[in-house]
Amino acid sequence: MNDNENLEGGPVAVPDSAGAKVETAGAFDIRNFIGLLVALFGVILLLVGLFDYTDTEAAKTGGVNANLWAGLVMVVVGLLFAVWAKLEPIRMIVSENEPGAEEPRDIAGVD
Repeated sequence: MNDNENLEGGPVAVPDSAGAKVETAGAFDIRNFIGLLVALFGVILLLVGLFDYTDTEAAKTGGVNANLWAGLVMVVVGLLFAVWAKLEPIRMIVSENEPGAEEPRDIAGVD
């Protein structure tokens, strides 16, 4: 699928201005940052649950390794954020502004 197609495979309506093209947010999509942080904290909890689970902690949680399970869930949620950002990227129409404009490019969302 190229940048000028929607998720169903049809073309995206690009304005009539010359040089307008559809771009994605890519790595700057906020879902990537959120997913990375959630997954990172999940990995830390997973490691704590694997290597620092004692009988004292088991008594606190009724025998459940809470760090291990919470870490596993957080890693899965972080991966889901990454998959969501990859499958449904944020797209915008970018066109060059006329000379003398305050901004060199004009960005509009794709509906």
